[in-house]
Amino acid sequence: MSNITFTMIKPDAVKAGHIGAILAKINEAGFRIKAMKMTKLSAEKAGQFYEVHKERPFYGELCEFMSSGHIVAAILEKENAVADFRTLIGATDPAKADEGTIRKMFAKSMGENAVHGSDSAENALIEGSFFFSALEQF
Repeated sequence: MSNITFTMIKPDAVKAGHIGAILAKINEAGFRIKAMKMTKLSAEKAGQFYEVHKERPFYGELCEFMSSGHIVAAILEKENAVADFRTLIGATDPAKADEGTIRKMFAKSMGENAVHGSDSAENALIEGSFFFSALEQF
């Protein structure tokens, strides 16, 4: 079990003004923010971040979307962080997400699904390190 996970509030949710409401849900669920910043990914950086999906048919569209506007990247801490956060955000498809989850409340579609959440403790460390140096993590 890991106590660290990584998230990004995606361009659709940032543009729609949902940063505060999403952060409130994260805080209410007992997560502590260890690092956070607003930034904008270039298409190249989005491609590097999502390189694991390079052979998938949606890769180009995903990189284009993730570089289309600002994102908020954050490292979160809580016991059982990865599993608890994935429960909090809900299914990738907001139509299938449970009531009260972040994606049910704020996502527009599977492609514009408001937030990213790490799928494993190992990926949480990799993803967090992509955005934050050790000096930026508290």
